[in-house]
Amino acid sequence: MSKERARRRAEREAERERLAAARAEREARAARRRELRDRLVGPIRAAVLPRPARPVRVARQRGYLARRRRTENGVAVTLWFLVQALAWILFESWMARLGVFLGSILLLPVLVTIVFDRRS
Repeated sequence: MSKERARRRAEREAERERLAAARAEREARAARRRELRDRLVGPIRAAVLPRPARPVRVARQRGYLARRRRTENGVAVTLWFLVQALAWILFESWMARLGVFLGSILLLPVLVTIVFDRRS
């Protein structure tokens, strides 16, 4: 039993050493790459485009309800733009175009509530 444990421990240590060597090699390669990049681009970057301390990533909500809401909003906006384009093509009068614009702005929330109501 103790020979088996010693063998497994030796295997674990050998694996740990192999992983440490691979990690050290990756870090050394990354350091060489950073050094070369900084040598080539460093003065230009510092003078022209200072880098932010940390990149900011804005994540949107995920999930079924969020995806459904985005789809509904996309459909509503697309149809609204389609109505505006048709009004622009069909009507010559600026007053008619303005009337369609104002009417569609006022009716859009009502139609969205009626069509995309989730309570039913």
